[in-house]
Amino acid sequence: MKLRSPWITGFFFILFLIPNALTAQITNPLRAEDHVAQKQWVDSIYNAMNLEEKVGQLFMASIWSRNDNEADTIRKLIKEHHIGGLIFSKGGPIKQAKLTNEFQEMSKIPLLVGMDAEWGLAMRLDSTYALPWNMTLGAIQDSRLIENAGAAISRHARRLGVHFNFAPVVDINTNPLNPIIGNRSFGEDKLNVTLKSLAFMRGMHREGVLSSAKHFPGHGDTDTDSHKALPIIQFSANRIDEIELYPYKELIPEGLSSIMVAHLDVPQLEPAEGLPASLSENIVTNILKKNMGFNGLIFTDALGMKGVSRNKKPGEVDLDAFLAGNDVLLMSENVGKASNSIIEAYNSGIISEERLELSVKKILYAKYKVGLNNFKPIEPDYLFDELNTSRDQALLEDLFENAVTLLKNNKAAVPVKKLDKQKIAYVNFGDADGSPFLEQMRKYSRIDWVKAERLPDLLSKLEDYTYVVIGFHKSDKSPWASYKFSQKELVWLHEIARQNKTVLSLFARPYALMDVKSFANLEGIVVGYQNHPVAQRKVAQVLFGGLPAKGRLPVSIYHEFPEGTGFNTKAVDRLSYGIPEQVGMNSARLNKIDSIVNYAIQEKMAPGAQVLIARKNKVIYQKNFGYQTYDKKLPVTDTTIYDLASLTKILATLPIVMKLDQEGVIDFETRLEELLPVFANSNKGKIKLQDMLMHYARLQAWIPFYISTLEPKTRKLSPDYYSEIPSDIYNLQVAKNMYIRKDIGDTIVDVIKKSELERRLQYKYSDLPYYLLKYYLEGHYESSLQDITQEELYKPIGASYTGFVPLTRFDSLQIAPTEDDRLWRRQVIRGYVHDQGAAMQGGIGGHAGLFSNANDVAKIMQTFLNGGSYGDERLFDKEIIDKYNTCYYCEDNVRRGVGFDKPQLSGGGPTCACVSMMSFGHSGFTGTFAWADPEEEIVYVFLSNRTYPDSNNRKLIRADIRSEIQQIIYESIDY
Repeated sequence: MKLRSPWITGFFFILFLIPNALTAQITNPLRAEDHVAQKQWVDSIYNAMNLEEKVGQLFMASIWSRNDNEADTIRKLIKEHHIGGLIFSKGGPIKQAKLTNEFQEMSKIPLLVGMDAEWGLAMRLDSTYALPWNMTLGAIQDSRLIENAGAAISRHARRLGVHFNFAPVVDINTNPLNPIIGNRSFGEDKLNVTLKSLAFMRGMHREGVLSSAKHFPGHGDTDTDSHKALPIIQFSANRIDEIELYPYKELIPEGLSSIMVAHLDVPQLEPAEGLPASLSENIVTNILKKNMGFNGLIFTDALGMKGVSRNKKPGEVDLDAFLAGNDVLLMSENVGKASNSIIEAYNSGIISEERLELSVKKILYAKYKVGLNNFKPIEPDYLFDELNTSRDQALLEDLFENAVTLLKNNKAAVPVKKLDKQKIAYVNFGDADGSPFLEQMRKYSRIDWVKAERLPDLLSKLEDYTYVVIGFHKSDKSPWASYKFSQKELVWLHEIARQNKTVLSLFARPYALMDVKSFANLEGIVVGYQNHPVAQRKVAQVLFGGLPAKGRLPVSIYHEFPEGTGFNTKAVDRLSYGIPEQVGMNSARLNKIDSIVNYAIQEKMAPGAQVLIARKNKVIYQKNFGYQTYDKKLPVTDTTIYDLASLTKILATLPIVMKLDQEGVIDFETRLEELLPVFANSNKGKIKLQDMLMHYARLQAWIPFYISTLEPKTRKLSPDYYSEIPSDIYNLQVAKNMYIRKDIGDTIVDVIKKSELERRLQYKYSDLPYYLLKYYLEGHYESSLQDITQEELYKPIGASYTGFVPLTRFDSLQIAPTEDDRLWRRQVIRGYVHDQGAAMQGGIGGHAGLFSNANDVAKIMQTFLNGGSYGDERLFDKEIIDKYNTCYYCEDNVRRGVGFDKPQLSGGGPTCACVSMMSFGHSGFTGTFAWADPEEEIVYVFLSNRTYPDSNNRKLIRADIRSEIQQIIYESIDY
């Protein structure tokens, strides 16, 4: 395997090389004039320093930026001991930037600044970005993503004035019980660790931050924390050379900037009993520098750690470390005493000028390389924003997305198939929050969270479920946090898997699986590695086929799951979820939508709204605004359900018509009298289906059927039509305590039949075709439109929030009210359809009556964009969608497709002028809108109850809010 990339060889390696003998060992990539300038600067600084200043350069002191007392200590170290560098630890970025500027200003020679930022500045600082841990990255197969991770962390470091990131960790974690490395390692395989380390290092160098491989010679196979004691590495020299040293041997020729030497007792490499590697001349000088040819900077690990300092007095350990061959003495316990010890050794001849010059000039070359020959203070403006960008979030999404690992997949349990046949339960284990996982799964289908205090009760509750997802959630706050199952959880896991089809989703380090005694009864195991909310959402998407599984296990779990295990799955055309930058859109521009919707709410155009945008099958903007009503008691959430009004036409009635057309039952030429024989010999009998659906059939726009059911003088409900209680005759519920005669449908059809046709043949929007199609479809299927759509459309694609008469399935407070109806129903309409004609049909109309949330509406619109498929279900053929999404009468200035609304041909219309002519959708009277654009692969959904409390409120329409949002969407496309 060729790991090396010649283009980078020596790029960072050269920065530490001192001219003459050392430079002859490699090719110097710098231009001659640059090399001369570098050497001149280094020589001039070195020659101007006295002995104390030279020795001071060897020390990199530690500071917690949140601790003001430590700042005073650093000021003293700069003034009195001329320290060469700082390593920042716990604190915040603003304070660190301020202190860095102050300390750099104080220092005669600019300070080299380092940090432990293995997974980002958040390893040490609040308000900064955290990328996944190395164990998670170890599962990713695309090395470009690892390089981008190293680059992102380095961009942040450089912005904060940090020159050295003590990364990558190249330890090969072959010991599952390792208490200090674990998640910090890329895994147990030396090739995988090396490939990931190389990629990470290249990303760092790409952004101008220096690398530091650690912990030499290898900290991956120990069960002791060197912060507390001295770990012992008992392997043979051959084994250490072949395994532990392998990454170093590959990274050094690639331009590795530095190496950090660990506090490890390695008897096969250092015969002196109990002598840490960091103090071993044989390990540091003979093995690392001479045998391995490393000429870069060498750092000790922190010299205050008990693994090295326990048997030494302050100052002694520093001198021993320098004599061993280290260049930078990291986090000395006492810089003053250590400096004096080194000066005394120099004056007594123990340390030569040549030896001191070697290390000091390496440090100075590093300073020149990172630009400290021309130091510029850190600019505090926009610092927080630039350390937390949408670019970073997009990378985070991609990293977790590519890490998800499917370890076991018996009978293709993942992704979940046939949603209409499944009853799915979620059971949570662990001690951390699993709500992002559950919420994401519920975007795909109905998921019940099943809980019980006793195992028998839980098993009883799970008996009727066809699929159980167990989420094991452990704290994501630290890579060293507890990750194991409790004994109770192990028993419960075993028993649930024995009874039910069970998939375990692990949000902890994979070593947690080592306590599971048997995997036989588990149909699936998915590893998300961390309990990060993004990891939870990505695993849910893999489970339901929104995303493919791509990861590979970076460590072994006994013989069942060796390192490298992982099943690949394919996405199944269900929506996935992420952020705009993942699909070529701009978050900052899209966020302008927030202001538009908030303005609409402020101006009382609607009390609240849901807005969803998807591109390329990925939902990248899904936000809720305001409240269900102006009293601000119930905020709008993802699961708030809205009356869709005329969206019913394209989301319920039209799809069923299309299915029948595809099956050859009907076609565009089918006449109304063939659909409903009662129209034979009427003035409407010859109207074609195509003309009806294109609103080109001379039908009246609307008939207020309810008016004739009122008493002529009092305008009260006529007892001939209504009852306050249901009965065999009055069995269609209109509203609360309001029922209408079951034969009202015959009356409606008769009124339509007898109605006059418009005199001129021209486009005129009409609800009437959909009244009639409802009755045709129910007669054909011998079922209600409610049941037809559930079985044919919504259940197969997991649209569990969508349907007619929502009060039969949801609490009324989950449904946004549409109007305080003071004319007919004389009550607040919540959960009952707003449209009067649909209400008279028991809430099930072909033109109105459908309720849903934005996520479900997007699923149906995405089905159209997918060419008729969603998940593992094909509802239509693409050809039938194209047939209905065609404007046949454009020459007559009819913009409509067959059922679908289309962009305006001229003048006003339903959309902004930015959409393609292939796009289609519909709007709804209550303040709803759904639109899909095949060319840009965009779905846009806007749901509101602008009619509350008064349907005469047309502010939303007059302000054209929905089109204004659509314009922003298209302006946000970057590619």
